[in-house]
Amino acid sequence: MIDNEFGRGASILAIDHDHSGCVTGAMARADALCLERGVRLTPVRRRVLELIWRSHEPVGAYAMLDVLRQEGFNAQPPTVYRALEFLTEQRLIHRLESRNAFIGCPSPDHPHQAVYLICTDCGTVEEREETPALTEALAALARHTGFYGTGRMLELTGLCRGCGAKQSVA
Repeated sequence: MIDNEFGRGASILAIDHDHSGCVTGAMARADALCLERGVRLTPVRRRVLELIWRSHEPVGAYAMLDVLRQEGFNAQPPTVYRALEFLTEQRLIHRLESRNAFIGCPSPDHPHQAVYLICTDCGTVEEREETPALTEALAALARHTGFYGTGRMLELTGLCRGCGAKQSVA
């Protein structure tokens, strides 16, 4: 378990997972992409992004607001929501609909469809890009039913590898 600002630990996705590398890498990519896109990563936007990347768990806006206030930012809900909107528009984070919370995007440099694997035991979330086979299967399902989709968010709940292994041992 790793500690985070939100009062509970998050399990590491893999034993050899370098979580500090996740945060450092995400921030470096965000800096480079914002520079390339001609947009500004303000101190509040930067801190919100760091808070999201501190854990592989979804983080709610009000939890981030509490941390920002504790750190001396004069933050109000609109401040956090504007930062989240910017980070989402820049594809640096994703909003998980089922949790009304946010996670960092590991591939912000290109648009993509993703599947979110959400562990119901430890709360971690792992993003995986859709495979062409899955994308085609979803398109075929929509065509077959005459459904015209305008977007999608695929969230699978279950047990991550670590929690599944713990349950199989018990």
